[in-house]
Amino acid sequence: MTFGNFTRRRAGVAVLGLVAALTLGACSSEPTVSASGTSGGGPTQAPPPAAKPASVTTSPAAGAKDVAPGSPITATVAEGTISSVTLTNPDGKQVQGQASADKKSWSATEELGYDKTYTWSGQAAGSDGKTVPISGSFTTVKPRRQMAGSLNVGDGQTYGIAMPIALTFPSKVTDKASVEKALSVETTPKTEGSWAWLNGDTSVHWRPKEYFAPNTTVKVNAKIYGVDMGGGTYGRQDISSSFTIGRSQIVKGNTQEHRMQVIRDGQQVQDFPVSYGLDSDPGRVTHSGTHVVMSKHATYSMSNPRYGYTDVNVPWAVRISNNGEFIHGLAGSIWAQGKKNISHGCLNLSPANAKIYYDSVLPGDPVEITGSTQQLSSKDGDYNDWTYDWASWSKLSALAS
Repeated sequence: MTFGNFTRRRAGVAVLGLVAALTLGACSSEPTVSASGTSGGGPTQAPPPAAKPASVTTSPAAGAKDVAPGSPITATVAEGTISSVTLTNPDGKQVQGQASADKKSWSATEELGYDKTYTWSGQAAGSDGKTVPISGSFTTVKPRRQMAGSLNVGDGQTYGIAMPIALTFPSKVTDKASVEKALSVETTPKTEGSWAWLNGDTSVHWRPKEYFAPNTTVKVNAKIYGVDMGGGTYGRQDISSSFTIGRSQIVKGNTQEHRMQVIRDGQQVQDFPVSYGLDSDPGRVTHSGTHVVMSKHATYSMSNPRYGYTDVNVPWAVRISNNGEFIHGLAGSIWAQGKKNISHGCLNLSPANAKIYYDSVLPGDPVEITGSTQQLSSKDGDYNDWTYDWASWSKLSALAS
């Protein structure tokens, strides 16, 4: 009996507890929380970004003076887009330009003039729906001097596999880094190469790390107009050239063997007897090293007053250095060709053999000489590019790290 009463009391307590729980659930003001941690009714959305006025930046900044015409000329907008923009010169002529696809920037696409004031005008629309003006002006520099450069390579020409690209100026360039940044070389196939400053910083050359691959196409661009060259000197005009590298032809010669081989596309096609410069005289010995064919002449007048001759005409002359070294014909030394060295530094061939070689030559062909007591160096003229190993050559760039 006692057990039964105890059981009934517990049951009553349980019922009351259930009623209380139901009552609490019905009356509570606390929100229900899902397993994901969000309130009932689904996830909340972030408020939209606040609308902002457009912010316009022009480069050069408004009021800037002595601006290099070759520097980037741009207008950009943050928190909005460009509705309209013009840049005009002192005569009211509009500068040509191009807007970006998203209308957030505009860039000039034509060269500006020296010593001129340019004025911005236009509007930009902000995300707040309001417009702000694009305005301001800047003045380009008045150069103390303008300087032009000249390239050694011509449009549509074909050159040998060792051909350096040379951009030469009439006087020293003091801001070499600025000029070098304006230079580019594009090749197909892609070719590793580097610029180097030579000849007292009056010339900058580009050469590949290794010889060009045959049939490479090359385009060089020197966008130096408006570029600060240092000391108040600025570039006068841009210059460019597109050319092709031809077949591979390499001359190899050892002065002690008195022979000269012509290697074309990896195959030896000629082996000529030759007389090199007299070994016993440092002033006459042919220099060892990689020469580069610079030009060729059906006849050429040779003079060397130091050694007592002037105006000696020779046939089929191929210049391989500015120090007076040529490959040319000379009937008077046929007796020595293939036997001994008697020339004044040139490679003497018979006129018949000289003509065969002459007809095959391209400017830029390498001529690799070994065996002599004197080495080709930077003192030996304009095309001494291959006298440097790659590490040394790369350090001659103004942008070398």
